[in-house]
Amino acid sequence: MQIDFLGMQAFLAIVEQGGFQQAASHLCLSQTAVSHRIRKLEASLGVTLLARTTRDVTLTDAGRALLPRVRSAMREFELSYDALRQHSRTAPQWLAFGCLPTLAAHRIAPALTRFRDLHPAIAVRVFDNSIQEIAELTHAETTVFGISVATSNPYNLAVDAFADESFVLVCPADHPLAKHRTVRWDELEGETLIRISLPAGNSTAIDDALGERRLALRWAYETQHTAVALDFVREGLGLTVVPALSVAQGAGLATRPLLQPSITRRLAVLTRRGAVLSGPAQTLRELLVDALRAGLPSAGDERGE
Repeated sequence: MQIDFLGMQAFLAIVEQGGFQQAASHLCLSQTAVSHRIRKLEASLGVTLLARTTRDVTLTDAGRALLPRVRSAMREFELSYDALRQHSRTAPQWLAFGCLPTLAAHRIAPALTRFRDLHPAIAVRVFDNSIQEIAELTHAETTVFGISVATSNPYNLAVDAFADESFVLVCPADHPLAKHRTVRWDELEGETLIRISLPAGNSTAIDDALGERRLALRWAYETQHTAVALDFVREGLGLTVVPALSVAQGAGLATRPLLQPSITRRLAVLTRRGAVLSGPAQTLRELLVDALRAGLPSAGDERGE
């Protein structure tokens, strides 16, 4: 049901100010406008709220029943409005950016710590969303930039690629494959594997790279999120394949470079074309990119050298 706020405001003003003319002056409206609001409110409720004579205006039974509820609701609204206005005056300055969850979970905290030291008055809001959602948020100017993957670009955003991130095998630290410096895809035949579903983008990259070879692999489980797949690996349900930055060091897991083929995704910063970042936003962008680059394995590590 649609609430006629303007009608209730006019109704309360008439009662409290003592008439239509006084209410019109209080609301900075014409008397005709106030009358129109009351007629519309009464029509929507199907009752008459005010009895009008040439001398005065009195409440009907329906008006008397409605008055305390309208008065209470309007007072509550005024308090909420005032609280919100006060909050807007004292709330911290926000700097919002988007970041893939697989990158945000383990890699960006040091950059945010450094940014806090440089700009302690600026609060940071992180939208750890999907590839598509990060693009949408950047396009809508909800975020000043997004850290994502260089892929299809329906919003014609500026895409600044800064690193290639390899996919790696994740297995329990005591698994036989953890003893290898590198692992070939054909060594995974016969292993129980955990697939991460299409929205994350991982399975698409793997399928495209392997082609028909993917049919020789046993994908026994599928999850929607990388974190869940990693928990499954810890519990011994199987092995999984994820981008290298998705996995925190330790925690009972081992990561090994996957070869033949080697699969990568290109990391990029998304911004609106023509947008000029503020000084703090540019600093945050640089700190985040540096932190992510630093977390990537070296080329020698990926080859097992």
